[in-house]
Amino acid sequence: MYAPGAGASPTGVGSRRRRLRWLRYAAVVTAVLVLAAGGLGWAAYTKLQGNITKDTGTAAELARYEKERPTPLVHDAQNILLIGSDSRSGPGNRKYGRDPGTQRSDTTILLHLAADRQSATAVSLPRDLMVDIPGCRRPDGSRTRAQFAQFNWAFEFGGTACTIRTVEKLTDIRVDHHMVVDFAGFKGMVDAVDGVQVCLKEPMEDAAAKIRLPAGPQTLDGEQALGYVRARKSLGNGSDTDRMDRQQEFLAALVNKVRSNDVLLNPAKLYPVLDAATSSLTTDPGLASLRGLYELVRGVRTIPTERVQFLTVPRRSYTYDANRDELVEPAADALFSQLRKDEPVEVVRAATVANREAAAADSYEDDSGDDTDEKPDDPTHVPSPAPTFRGNTADRSSCR
Repeated sequence: MYAPGAGASPTGVGSRRRRLRWLRYAAVVTAVLVLAAGGLGWAAYTKLQGNITKDTGTAAELARYEKERPTPLVHDAQNILLIGSDSRSGPGNRKYGRDPGTQRSDTTILLHLAADRQSATAVSLPRDLMVDIPGCRRPDGSRTRAQFAQFNWAFEFGGTACTIRTVEKLTDIRVDHHMVVDFAGFKGMVDAVDGVQVCLKEPMEDAAAKIRLPAGPQTLDGEQALGYVRARKSLGNGSDTDRMDRQQEFLAALVNKVRSNDVLLNPAKLYPVLDAATSSLTTDPGLASLRGLYELVRGVRTIPTERVQFLTVPRRSYTYDANRDELVEPAADALFSQLRKDEPVEVVRAATVANREAAAADSYEDDSGDDTDEKPDDPTHVPSPAPTFRGNTADRSSCR
């Protein structure tokens, strides 16, 4: 048996004191780490929350016209108007052209979220579509007269409120929320996910869009992506419809990239995405918070990519001006009706739609015994109890 060493206690009191000191030290360190993490989390939350611009002016203007607005038909279904502004004001936007003091909607998409959150349908509205624009309040307080004009003038006349009222008049669909993003915000999103891949069938060079790319698979950064979705004369037939098809394919690829585990499960990558998504973003008061955006994202994050659909409203060249568009009826009204009633919408690729319409036209001529004066792209004679629309889904990559 050995005697206790110097300073030791036969009863183990010293050992217990050392263990207590160690536990207190560990508790202090843990508390510091927790507080530091909490502080960083709060700082990040405050930063992201502060990025979002709350659009109270649009809400107030829409409230003045509440009686004329459509009534929602399906509880829990939501319709969100996404507006890409071509404003040259703001950091980084002036290099895309002079700022005449006005802005127009460069891209407008009506996003319908089904009540059961099992599908999402994004409908592109051509900026050159001829529509009835109601009288709207200008930024200086004066009023415009109601007029028949191209769609993107609504944003110039009276901003988001005028655009929403125009869309509701056109579709009879209640717009529940809206988001407006400018060039800088779009580029930031693409850069935050380390670029988005597209596939070019031929080289692309567009001086106006400030882009030059070779053919084949290309991973575009934010600046290149902006040029790619804005280019109009360097790809395809140069039409705005062709450009919207390209925008839809790009958005599908962006959705896939954001939803990938490499982004959503990696805080180091997720924060820049959230920062970019909230920066340069203007929304209605209901979405102008991280909580509001979280509730929206939570409801759609489990939608299968094959049920995230993109399409352009049925359109054709305007009868009196080939540089403008008009709706194709009754196809457009059928689409709006399905969205209003929250009924499934089926989209198919452009080639499939063209083949179906050609076959239906041949069948119609064979049955009638004579030709028809209808335009080739007018589907009014197509017998289809469940109409399909020209579009794309998020699971279809342009590189396949």
